[in-house]
Amino acid sequence: MKIRWRLRMAAAQREVWTGAQLQRLLREKAGLEMSSASVSALFTKEPSQLKMSTLLGLCTALDCTPNDLIEVDTTPVERPATMTSPAVAEPKVSNTRGRSMPPL
Repeated sequence: MKIRWRLRMAAAQREVWTGAQLQRLLREKAGLEMSSASVSALFTKEPSQLKMSTLLGLCTALDCTPNDLIEVDTTPVERPATMTSPAVAEPKVSNTRGRSMPPL
C-alpha cells in the first residue's frame, strides 16, 4: 500500500501557491496557528505523521476533504519469495537437574 501526500496539488487547485498564503488561510479560516517552518514542511514533503487537528485545519482552510490531501493506493504489494533455510537441529532442553533432555 502506498500513500501519497497531495497538499501542494490541492493548494494549487485553490490558487494557494506559497506556504505564507497557506499559513494565513490556516489562521484566518481554521483558527490554526502554525509556524512558517511547520507549514513549509507540510508543503514540501510527505509527513510521517499528522495530527487530526492539523488535517481538519488544512481541510477547513482549503475547503477540501482528506481525500483531496491523501491518496491511498490499496494495490496489494507483492512479497518477495522467502528463501528456505536448511533444516537446523533443534537444541536440547535442560531439565531442572541440569541434564539434557531431547526436544518434545
